[in-house]
Amino acid sequence: MNPNIVRSVCPYDCPDACGLLVEVEDGRAVRVAGDPDHPMTRGLLCPKMHHYERTVHSPRRLTTPLMRTGPKGEGRFEPVSWPEAIERICSCWKGLIASYGGECVLPYSYAGTMGLVQRNSGHPFFHKLGASRLERTICSPAKDAGWKAIMGDTPAMEPGEMEQSDLVILWGINASATSIHAMRDVQAARRRGARVWAIDTYRTPTCEAVDEAFIVRPGGDGALALGMMHVMVREGLADHDFIRDNVLGFEEFAEKVLPECAPERMSEACGLPAGVIERLAREFATAKAPFVRLGSGLSRYGNGAMTVRTIACLPAVSGAWQRPGGGVFPGTSTGGAFPLHRITREEFMERPTRLVSMNQLGHALTELDDPPVMSLYVYHSNPAAVTPDQNAVIRGLERNDLFTVVHERFLTDTARYADIVLPATSSLEQPDLYRCYGGYHSQRCSAAIPPVGEAKSNWEVFSLLAAGMGWDEPFFRQSADDLVEQLLDFDTSWRDRETTQRLRQGETVPLTPPSNSKGDWKTPSGKIEILNIREPEPLPCLLPTHAAGDGFPLRLQPATTPYALNSSFYEQDDLRERQVPMALRMHPLDAAERGLADGQRVIAYNSLGEVLFVLGVTEWVPAGTVVTEGVWWREFRPGERGVNALTSQRLTDGGRGSTLYDVAVEVRGA
Repeated sequence: MNPNIVRSVCPYDCPDACGLLVEVEDGRAVRVAGDPDHPMTRGLLCPKMHHYERTVHSPRRLTTPLMRTGPKGEGRFEPVSWPEAIERICSCWKGLIASYGGECVLPYSYAGTMGLVQRNSGHPFFHKLGASRLERTICSPAKDAGWKAIMGDTPAMEPGEMEQSDLVILWGINASATSIHAMRDVQAARRRGARVWAIDTYRTPTCEAVDEAFIVRPGGDGALALGMMHVMVREGLADHDFIRDNVLGFEEFAEKVLPECAPERMSEACGLPAGVIERLAREFATAKAPFVRLGSGLSRYGNGAMTVRTIACLPAVSGAWQRPGGGVFPGTSTGGAFPLHRITREEFMERPTRLVSMNQLGHALTELDDPPVMSLYVYHSNPAAVTPDQNAVIRGLERNDLFTVVHERFLTDTARYADIVLPATSSLEQPDLYRCYGGYHSQRCSAAIPPVGEAKSNWEVFSLLAAGMGWDEPFFRQSADDLVEQLLDFDTSWRDRETTQRLRQGETVPLTPPSNSKGDWKTPSGKIEILNIREPEPLPCLLPTHAAGDGFPLRLQPATTPYALNSSFYEQDDLRERQVPMALRMHPLDAAERGLADGQRVIAYNSLGEVLFVLGVTEWVPAGTVVTEGVWWREFRPGERGVNALTSQRLTDGGRGSTLYDVAVEVRGA
């Protein structure tokens, strides 16, 4: 390999943890390419990472600590030194903790980096500080809860089993935007003769790349699964031999739930005609090995966990699990491969402190007391843009008595409200260890280039803060590489010594679940548990969404775009310009009913707020649904607020996740 080429890993919240080849000249990254030897990447990068060097060396990068000089939100700052910034932060915290106790400090972070060290390096610091703990559940905990309710700790099937499937279903996943390597494998399956379906709430680009697309009402996916299983039982398409040996509670489910789930009734809930539900049921049940690739968006409703639960029942009823290529793939969990407790160090807490849901930050900043939140520390996240109920979050950030510190690469919406802004490194400037959740592999990487300006990594900053607080804890005097070694120096059945050594050397290595054989169900009963008496609802059933009772006629879908990831990548001008500027897409019938025209400015509103959009009229969006893609930065929005001014702080039925897709609105001309 060219000596100027350094191996690295994409740090973003994506299933594949892509391998990168970074070309370095004079301490700068000049080109980034996909690693052809990486098992998932195989040389292919998404549009966002094609020019990652433009993010790393963006003229927008923050390169020195900053102190606020103007009103909160205006983004006026002056440079200060690192010692000044650390002293100011620690002095303020010492005073606040003396008055209110450690729980008055709240950390806020999520998935701006997926590296195991840098992502989790704040945990030991805030545990020792006695701060409030953040319940990090904004993405897909309801998906996990729904899966576990049926499958327990059963590992996900190998995604490569898709090669043996004759029917692939992309259910609630716009793979063309969020899982391009899975989409590549889907197209390979099509060429081998597999049929491919997409099930989604509007016609995404993925829908144009499959054999058939089925558009359901937002939050109606569970109704579709229940209707399908009603047909499978009614028409004798259930595999009773498989059920007898592998499934708990099928008889109760068939007797108590499915009789009420006839296609005619489920049609109203899911939006598909009864005849289509019947056809899907028959073709799923008679497929040799149907493979369901399950997305996360369908879990971000008030009924999200139950939706996943019902879909997970389908291969149990049909018996698809017993054949290679058959089953549901929700994503992988590799928590047993590395001892994260060596990084997070919960024993540093003198006592368990209170938990604050990241989905209810607005409530925490404006209403929480005993004690109130008096300081917010934000790292690798942008809550002013991405967190539900944006108006409540911003009201909290505007508090003059709230001391806010933001560690960031760019002057994000959140950073504009900070008292102190600290410049952060990119993934190319720090070492870390990565694992993926779209397969079973891991990779270690070193820093490819020196830090840009005075930027520091998460771990470096928390080490400085620990010293500034006067702590003499040796743990905080280690390097990030020392912490990586702690994760690797661990005997586990997930990887042998040879694999660990290859991992130390920066190779991408496979992780092997201790048991991944079908039929070895990791549940308390040892069977797939359609009946789960530990759940509030022991049997899968039809649950309503929150928005169904909100009194607004349109269902808003905040969707993904290939050119951004939540609020990341808006610093790249070319990626931003490839998007339609903060558009709201609407069906022609809905536009005509409201007297609205394509290209005009419109306001979407509900009881939480209102947001200005540019209207795009299209038949790709079904009547009754409106869609917007991306989470735009304030400086690029047509109005003051973004899409999350319309999303609520309500939680999912399981996992306490966000309900970012469970939104009802009305639209008027601006």
